[in-house]
Amino acid sequence: MKLGASDVTVRFAGIKAIENVSVEFSRGDILGLVGPNGAGKTTMVNVLSGFQKPHSGGVAIDGVAASGRSESWFARNGVVRTFQAVRLFKGMTVSENIEVSLSSLGIGRLAARRRAAELLDYMGIGERANAQADTLNYSDERRVGIARALGLGPKFLLLDEPAAGMNIGEADVLGGLIKQIRADFGCGVLLIEHNMSLVMKTCERLHVMASGKTIAVGTPEEVLANEQFRNAYLGSEAR
Repeated sequence: MKLGASDVTVRFAGIKAIENVSVEFSRGDILGLVGPNGAGKTTMVNVLSGFQKPHSGGVAIDGVAASGRSESWFARNGVVRTFQAVRLFKGMTVSENIEVSLSSLGIGRLAARRRAAELLDYMGIGERANAQADTLNYSDERRVGIARALGLGPKFLLLDEPAAGMNIGEADVLGGLIKQIRADFGCGVLLIEHNMSLVMKTCERLHVMASGKTIAVGTPEEVLANEQFRNAYLGSEAR
């Protein structure tokens, strides 16, 4: 099963945020989508999850055309994403934030509470289940965001900068957890991340963007050897 975007172009006020970009990955893949700020990475994730309709090109889930469908349709068909801003309900407990998401699946309240507890334990923050969401640090907020996404049973999980705000040790733990999620949930993972150590340790393939275009695709080793990547992303320090 594959999720892919083919020759996608997206324009904002006449400016091309993405130009003729094609991305594809399968269930079981961990693909890193990397590049400098303004490269078009989040726009591509928005396209792949139904939050942004491309001006040209298309999106398909296992060969079924999906362009123009709503984000809720994408989610029902297994494409689930997290956000740079986690958007928790601050007046609710951590558990209740998960339960609200699970309610969209038609799960009863008690079952949703049990499932929320399981997901929070899985993410390593089960002890925070009854805490108010506004008491979480930035790192734990992101863990809750991932737990909420996992509750929807993704076939494809799109993670937008999940390690932001994490220290080196926390990011290393997250990398191991992403691999475990792939194994336990049987989903493909697309990872947008500026922490290149995490990306190189976690992803089997990388898709590199700069200025809205693809500049490199390959294994981490192949991409590291690519001069365009080194110049665009790593700058003069890589030379």
